[in-house]
Amino acid sequence: MTRHDVRPEGVVALVVGIERYAAGAAWDLPGPVRDALRFRDWLLSLGVPEDAVLLHLAPLPGSGLRVPFRPADHDSLRRALVTDIPARGGEALWVWWGGHGVLDAEEHLRLYTADADAADRRNIDLDSARALFRTDAVTGLARQMWMADACRTFDERHHFPQTLPGERLPMGRRVQAHEQTVMLAAGRGQRAANDPERRLGVFSDIVLDLLPAEPLPDPVPLLEAVEARMGELRAAGRTDQLPAYLLERPGWTMSGPPAPPAASGPGPASPGHPMLRTVEALLAYPLMSDRDERQALVNELPVSVVARMPRHTMPRTDVVGIVRTLRTRPERLWELYAAVTLLDDDPDRAAELKAAVKDLVENTRPGM
Repeated sequence: MTRHDVRPEGVVALVVGIERYAAGAAWDLPGPVRDALRFRDWLLSLGVPEDAVLLHLAPLPGSGLRVPFRPADHDSLRRALVTDIPARGGEALWVWWGGHGVLDAEEHLRLYTADADAADRRNIDLDSARALFRTDAVTGLARQMWMADACRTFDERHHFPQTLPGERLPMGRRVQAHEQTVMLAAGRGQRAANDPERRLGVFSDIVLDLLPAEPLPDPVPLLEAVEARMGELRAAGRTDQLPAYLLERPGWTMSGPPAPPAASGPGPASPGHPMLRTVEALLAYPLMSDRDERQALVNELPVSVVARMPRHTMPRTDVVGIVRTLRTRPERLWELYAAVTLLDDDPDRAAELKAAVKDLVENTRPGM
C-alpha cells in the first residue's frame, strides 16, 4: 500500500484536554491539559497553521495558561465535530483527547465533556464521531488519526444513579474514502493510568515521545513503536494497560496490538509458564481490573495470609503478588480459585483457571 505525504497546511486538528468537570473535585484529573498543549506544540512545530488547531481545554484552577483556548463542554465539542471541522475540509485530521471516559453497554467509548456531572454525564460517543467522519458529510480529510487517553471501564461497575445519556451524531452517506487510525490508551474494561505528579497520561506521554517529524505519521511503524514501549512498562510491572489499536483503510483492516519486531536475547516467560498462565487466567476475569472487587476477593482469604501479601494499585502487579504469596500452599491457591469462581461463575474462565492452578501446584517445589 502506498502512502502519500500530508502537507502541514492540509491538517486540521481537534485537541481536547479536560482536567476539571462539573461533577466536582472528585473527578479532577491532572495531566490532560499539559498533554494537549504538548501535542499542539508538536503540530505547530511542523508547520500546521495555528488556526487549524481547535484547542478545547478545561484546566484545573491555577494552571496559569496563557494560550487561548475554546471551552470543552458538550455543545462546543459537538459543534466542533459536526460543524466546524467538516466546514474546514483539508487533507488530514488529528483528534487528540485526554480526559475521563467509560465503555457503554454497546461497547462504545464515551468521552465525558467538561459539563458532565453525576446526574447528567454529558459525553461524546467516540465511535459515533468516527462513523460521521467516514461519510460524505465530511469533505476531504481522507487520512485520520484518533487518539483517546481515557478509561474504558464498564459503565455499570460505577453504579451511577442515572443512566448514561446517549447521542449519535448526524451522519451523511457512508463512503469508502477514509483511512482511520485509532489509538485507545486502555483495554476493554481497563483504567488508563495517569501520573498526577508529572501531570501527564502514561499513554499520551509515550505517543508524544514517539511521534516522528511529520504531521500525519505512517501509522504502522508508530503503532508498533508505541506498543513496544507499553510492553516494556508492562514487563517492568509499571502498568497493566493493554492499549487497543485499529487501522481501517478501504478494503483492509488491522486491529489489536501490532506485533513489534522480535527482540534479541532472553524474553519474558512463555505463555505456558505455570505462574504466568495462572496470572493470565485470573486477569481474564473482568473483576480483576477493579481495585474494589480485587479487595473483595482478597477478603475471602484467611487474614494471616493477607497480612503477608504485597498489594499494588495496578491489577497485574497486584495479581502477581497475590499468586506469589499463595503458590507455596496448594490449599491457598484452591481457596483463591473458589473465591474467584464464587464471584464470577463463567464456566470457560473457571475451566482455564482450574487448569492453570493445577499446573502451578504440580510445578511448584516446596520452598519456592
